[in-house]
Amino acid sequence: MGGDHGPSVTIPAALAFLNDDPDVRLVLVGKPEVVDPILAREASRFANRLSVHHASEVVEMDDKPRDALRRKRDSSMRRAIDLVKEGQAQAAISAGNTGALMAISTIVLGTLDGIDRPAIATAMPTRRGQTTMLDLGANAECTPEQLLQFGIMGAMLVTALEHKERPSVGLLNIGEEDIKGNEIVKQAGELLRGSALNFYGNIEGNDIFKGTTDVVVCDGFVGNVTLKASEGLAQMVGAFLKEEFSRNILTKLLALMALPVLKAFKRRVDHRRYNGACLVGLKGVVVKSHGSADAYAFECALQRAAEAARFNLVSTIADQMALYHATHPVVDSTNGAAA
Repeated sequence: MGGDHGPSVTIPAALAFLNDDPDVRLVLVGKPEVVDPILAREASRFANRLSVHHASEVVEMDDKPRDALRRKRDSSMRRAIDLVKEGQAQAAISAGNTGALMAISTIVLGTLDGIDRPAIATAMPTRRGQTTMLDLGANAECTPEQLLQFGIMGAMLVTALEHKERPSVGLLNIGEEDIKGNEIVKQAGELLRGSALNFYGNIEGNDIFKGTTDVVVCDGFVGNVTLKASEGLAQMVGAFLKEEFSRNILTKLLALMALPVLKAFKRRVDHRRYNGACLVGLKGVVVKSHGSADAYAFECALQRAAEAARFNLVSTIADQMALYHATHPVVDSTNGAAA
C-alpha cells in the first residue's frame, strides 16, 4: 500500500516476481477493497503461491513514526512485520514511510544480540560492479562499536547477496591514513582492524565508485548525504547527455548511432537495479524500497529480500556477532573483569 504509487506498482511487480522465481510464495498485505480488484485478473495463475492478508489501515508517507507505531496497529506495514515475527513470512518488503518502517520493525522484531541499532544498507554501482554501503540514514550519530557492528552486518549481507566469502570492508574517512578523521572514526578503525573482518582500512569518497571495497561503513548522516548526492549526480549526467544529443539534427543522428552504447550506459547506472535497502541488525529480514520505485525497481527489492532470506541472513549475522564477542570480551573498568 505504500510508496508514491501503491498497489498500481507493487502488485504488478509481485506478479512479475512470482513468474520469474517459481520457488517463492508471496503474501500481499493491504486494504481488500484496493488489492482484490487489481488481483482479480491475474491471481488465478499463482493461486498456490499468492495470498492476501487484509489490513484496515495504511501508514501515510507523512505520518510520524510514533503515530504509525501507536495509533495504526492494523496498518498494512504493521501486519507485514507481524507476519515475519510470527514466522508466517521470512521477509517483509515495503515502499512506504522509512521512519515508520524502521520504528515498527525495531519494536516488533527487536534487534539481534550484540547489535545496538539496526542500519540501512543498500548496493551502489561502481566501476567494478557494486558496493554495499551502510548506514544510509537510520543513525545520524554512531559510536565506534556501532560502526564495527555495521561492518560485520555489511560483510554478511554481501556474502548473502553476492556470494562472496570474505568481502572487503572499508571505513569512509577524509583520508587513507590512520591518523585522519575524528576520534570516533579513529577508534572505529582500531576496532575493525582487530576484528576477523577482511578490513581494507580507511577509504575516501572517490573510492566508493571505484569499487575499492565490497562494503563501505559510515554513520547515517554521512551515508544519507552521500546517497542523495550520488543520485543527484547521476540524474544530472543523464540530463546533460539528453540535452547535448538533442541540440540539432546532427546530434540527434549521432544519438541514433550511439543508441546501443547509450542503452548500455543507462543500464549500468540505472538506480532501479539497486533498489531495496536491507534493515540489517533486526531479528527478521526487512527490505525498504524507494517510494518512487516503478514495477521493475520494486521487483528488484523483492529479489533482494528473497536472497537474504534464502541465505539465512539474520542467523548468520547473529553467529558472527556471537563469535566476535566471544573473542573480544567486554572489560569492566571498575574491577578489570570480563563482563
